[in-house]
Amino acid sequence: MKKKFIASILTAALALSVLTACGSDAAETAQTTETTTEEAATEETATEEAAPAEEEAAETEEAATEEAAPAESKGTITVAASATPHAEILEQVKPILAEQGWDLEVTVFDDYVQPNLVVESGEFDANYFQHIPYLESFNEEQGTHLVNAGGIHYEPFGIYPGTKSDLTTLEKGDVIAVPNDTTNEARALLLLQDNGVITLKDGVGLEATVRDIVENPNEIEIQELEAAQVPRVIDEVAFVVLNGNYALEAGYNVVNDSIAYEKADSEAAKTYVNIIAVKEGNENNEGIVALVEALKSDEIKEYINNTYSGGVIPFE
Repeated sequence: MKKKFIASILTAALALSVLTACGSDAAETAQTTETTTEEAATEETATEEAAPAEEEAAETEEAATEEAAPAESKGTITVAASATPHAEILEQVKPILAEQGWDLEVTVFDDYVQPNLVVESGEFDANYFQHIPYLESFNEEQGTHLVNAGGIHYEPFGIYPGTKSDLTTLEKGDVIAVPNDTTNEARALLLLQDNGVITLKDGVGLEATVRDIVENPNEIEIQELEAAQVPRVIDEVAFVVLNGNYALEAGYNVVNDSIAYEKADSEAAKTYVNIIAVKEGNENNEGIVALVEALKSDEIKEYINNTYSGGVIPFE
């Protein structure tokens, strides 16, 4: 009986041990399952959170690739220009046009005849060097068919000191050099008249020549030279009257260096605006329109104002 009692106690103890062990294993299994589930949930959440960031990064990279990709080529625009300021301004326009797919090729000319002839012949698409009165005079004299595609800037004409620095000191025999082409000579003479040096016939306007001088109290000599040559005689004459671009090329600023100049709000500003000229019929070509719009952009206006300090004035 005693042995049976002891055996029963041992059996019960063994069973309790087994149950305890099973309970412990079950708890551990449950805990492990719970931990695994939590880890999986955390990983899934992290993956979900990372997905938008990865998508955003991919979109940013795609956008950057699109921005970096060059614009589809639309062709080449060829322009004949004077060196200063025209070709300099055109250089600033190249990146603007490149973004639109246009390649701008600029060729510098040092005279006022060839740039018009090469546009008339079709060798160049446009030129940038002249004002409207000169273009109209050239068409009439040469039989060309050039038109204004857009006004870009105005260059004030100025009277610059040579061997003298004050117009009131002029005396007989003094020489003043002026451009000899029709419209620019008239413009120079009108500026001299505005400053009391000479008097012209009434109404001659932009057709004025030295033959139209009716009063010359100091008996000065007007020396007519090709426009590009005028700056070269500045040390030999009392005064010179310079085109804006040739003054700039010679290192002069009309505001700082001239003794008198045309004002920005004058009628001359409208009359002598420098233009993009093309052969008649081409003024609405896509490339020409793009060129004019780029030249009239705020970016180029800012460049002109900052670079030329009043020697070149953007045309509104």
